[in-house]
Amino acid sequence: MADRKHSIRIDDVAARGAVSNTGLRYVLGFSLGLAVIAMSLVWIIPALYNAHH
Repeated sequence: MADRKHSIRIDDVAARGAVSNTGLRYVLGFSLGLAVIAMSLVWIIPALYNAHH
């Protein structure tokens, strides 16, 4: 059993099991932007087509 008088210090990388700041937030942001554009086009193009007919 661990000695409760001493605290255990673990650095961020070891605690998470991964390296941070790998650009994942930029990939997620870019993907979100593309999803918004794609969904907007799916809605806008048929609306413009049906307005002329």
